[in-house]
Amino acid sequence: MDKVSLEKYSSAITMSDMEIFVFPELMYSLVLANIMSPNLWKWREDDTFKKLDGKGPYKKFMRMKQYIMDNYDFNLDLETWGLTHRDTELERFKDVISPENIASSNALFGYHGDEYYFDVDIRKHFGLDKYNTEIIPYWKTETIEAMDAFRYKQGYSTGAGECVSLAALYAAASFVVCGIPLEDIYMILTPLHSQNYIDLNGGIITNNRRIVNKTMWFNGTEISAKAQRALRNEKITIVAHPTGFVHTFYDDATIDPQAYDKFSAELKSFLTAELDLLNLVNFLRTYSHYQTNFQFCRQLHGTVKFVKAEVMFNYEHGSKFRIADDTYDKLIDDVEGEDFSTYKYADRICCEHLRQFLNKEKIDLKKSEDCIKLANYLKPYIENSEKFVEDISDFLTVVPQLPSLKKNFTKTLPIEISTETTRQEIIDYLQSIRSRNAVADLAFYAYRDMDSCDWQPFIKAALERNPVSIELLKDKPIDEIYGWLSSIDNESIYDVNRLAQPDEVANYTRGDGIEKAFLLANVIKHRTPDAKLQLNIDNDSAVLVADKAYSFKSKKTIRKNINL
Repeated sequence: MDKVSLEKYSSAITMSDMEIFVFPELMYSLVLANIMSPNLWKWREDDTFKKLDGKGPYKKFMRMKQYIMDNYDFNLDLETWGLTHRDTELERFKDVISPENIASSNALFGYHGDEYYFDVDIRKHFGLDKYNTEIIPYWKTETIEAMDAFRYKQGYSTGAGECVSLAALYAAASFVVCGIPLEDIYMILTPLHSQNYIDLNGGIITNNRRIVNKTMWFNGTEISAKAQRALRNEKITIVAHPTGFVHTFYDDATIDPQAYDKFSAELKSFLTAELDLLNLVNFLRTYSHYQTNFQFCRQLHGTVKFVKAEVMFNYEHGSKFRIADDTYDKLIDDVEGEDFSTYKYADRICCEHLRQFLNKEKIDLKKSEDCIKLANYLKPYIENSEKFVEDISDFLTVVPQLPSLKKNFTKTLPIEISTETTRQEIIDYLQSIRSRNAVADLAFYAYRDMDSCDWQPFIKAALERNPVSIELLKDKPIDEIYGWLSSIDNESIYDVNRLAQPDEVANYTRGDGIEKAFLLANVIKHRTPDAKLQLNIDNDSAVLVADKAYSFKSKKTIRKNINL
């Protein structure tokens, strides 16, 4: 392989966020690796999903959301996969993308985001503020096998993964478990987050372990505000799809232009809502300082009574009932009589009256004249009514900062897999298009299929980008490390002839003999870079020859002799 190809293919194995940023093909290759994984297909045999046989994709998707929340934690430990040097990574990528472009859009290289992120000190929020020198964490993305293996790591009782891992898992599981076509799933990556937009039931956005539909997106709750943070405040760096990708910094794009147009239109529609009573209430739930300008009026026992907006929101807090939706009457029933007034509060606008005004005037906040009309109507009740209109307009319209459509769209062979296809048929299909589709080819490296992949990228990744094992064992002599490796479980987290990297062995304290030999080689090479090592693999044994021979038992069926 040439230098750039070797970096790309070895990156398909380590899958750090910065590697995906530089090589956007990697994002979908991870999804395909998960789709090929037996771990994911086992979900279909779980009673949780077998009970839903014959049900539609949406029903399955909602159950899957709970399954993911029950079985996977959101892991934001930045040092799970160790530390590296900025200069080391910049040197790796200099032939692909400039250091300036990386720094302007990648959190690990100094990105701070826009004004909002400065206000909330987002780098401190994510724990990035302590990496102000050239030492930075490897923010790696996990395969489903590595996510499942977190249960073996101290401090975890379930699987886990960071945001990109969870997005890739959601995308793959939506296809395998819920039967949602791949072409209806779009991956959205920003400098600080990764989400999916799924074209199902009016649109769904996945957000770490949770999901948000359009109603939830505008409900004004704290959870929804967190889900909105990335799309409100960050540029979208990458959109990935089975037809290809588009990257904000690259002139060439492989995604199908029609698919990208469709996605752009649907996402913009999803992120926009009309001004009605329900959305007014949702707005007041978020912008609580405006509540003192509003009141609710209801006819109770033949008499019109009034209640201050902030009082209603206090009742709503902690209740399963909500203002202005189908449960509103039940919430009203919970309000104590002393909180009602028989007199209208003269300095407050009645929400029901405002609704009548909106319906009569057909207010459209996209029209400046309508904004002026609404501001004038509210002026007697709200001192700065223009600011109120500006705020509610912003609340109801999120403008996604998508990569430009002005790209050189290059037609590539799309990934076309039916939801009726079996796992083995999918693997066979992806194998058949590897020479014509780079994403499919890279997927087998992410999948760690050592039977069909060049070993050079795996070896490069194992000996250059696995700092956890080096740090963990830094004070131990080689013979003691060998003894420790021989004592831990001789089980790989990957089935058949697929291999874990050294830091996966170190983090999960288990591994096949071949994987243990690579960990030992990683430590020896770090301590003695010029050491001549040879790894001899012969089915049930793996022998690492250094100053002496270190023998391990293997359950893989691999025969190979490698000079390291």
